Amino acid sequence: MYYVQNKEKVSLVGQSSKELQSLSERLGEKAFRGKQLFDWIYRKNIDNYNLMTNLPRSFKSKLSEIYKIHSLVLVHRSESKNEPTEKFLFQTKSGHRIESVLMREGKRSTVCLSTQVGCAVGCQFCATAQMGFLKNLTTGEIVDQFLQVRSLTDESITNVVFMGMGEPFLNYKPVIQAAELLHQPDGINLGFGRITISTVGIVPKIKQYTQEGHRYKLAISLNGISQEQRLVIMPISKAHPLNDLLVAAREYASKSRKRLTIEYVLIEGLNDAPEDAMNLIDLLRNIRCKLNLIPYNEIGVSFRRPTDERINSFLAQLENASFPVTVRWSKGTDIDAGCGQLAIRENN
Repeated sequence: MYYVQNKEKVSLVGQSSKELQSLSERLGEKAFRGKQLFDWIYRKNIDNYNLMTNLPRSFKSKLSEIYKIHSLVLVHRSESKNEPTEKFLFQTKSGHRIESVLMREGKRSTVCLSTQVGCAVGCQFCATAQMGFLKNLTTGEIVDQFLQVRSLTDESITNVVFMGMGEPFLNYKPVIQAAELLHQPDGINLGFGRITISTVGIVPKIKQYTQEGHRYKLAISLNGISQEQRLVIMPISKAHPLNDLLVAAREYASKSRKRLTIEYVLIEGLNDAPEDAMNLIDLLRNIRCKLNLIPYNEIGVSFRRPTDERINSFLAQLENASFPVTVRWSKGTDIDAGCGQLAIRENN
């Protein structure tokens, strides 16, 4: 017997196959119905119970009384005029708003997911930091961004990066659970190498991530070649000093046998001098990594993007580095969808 309580419906997105099997049994059905439900939601991307043709009508009726599929509501969708990039504004059950970004390049389609509403880290060059921290997103709210973007665009998503609003490692458990759901072979089925989790350098969580042996890609936002440089733009460095971060990064690269991604936002006059590039080579010499240089996207604060000449000069100094180097130009900056631009503004 099941009981319908007079309260808001619970979202199914975010629940694992085992959880949906248990849910099915609680509703008086066989456990395998939960597997079928999981398949409809995650693999087939169906959010209408009536279209789930292999589920009994009685089961669908029970589900519709108690459960909804999605945890987020789409508020707005905007498209860049410069690149094949879109930004999606969603609202949570609590009324908070978050942004997700879809970036297309050739056959590759990457969704950038948010993990928190706002951010507590306080990076001075990032618009999200100006919001402050409001709440952690649930596993369902993180995964639902992916599902809804995939459904709204009706296209195959090849990659996911946890690089949207928030610091993923300050919402560690829901982020790892979300990655597991995105990878699940009988569901969304993204390979380990197509999922990247980014952090500003929360050292204990990097160590935990390493010890737990997760196989998703890891990216660390470095953005400076010294503790002093990082402190100017990343206050979190006071709690997680550069030397400790480098030890954790080296340990991850060694134990995981994976190439760590180092993100380095280039800011004019702060960390973009030729000598900074040379020091960066020394800093990363014994870490198996690749370096992404990200020209700063201006957000109305005092920092400025370097000129193309300074960017090219910095890049030239890295020519003989022992690690691969790429300049990652942000996409969708005209709709504030670039790196460091995501934020909920008054006109949102």
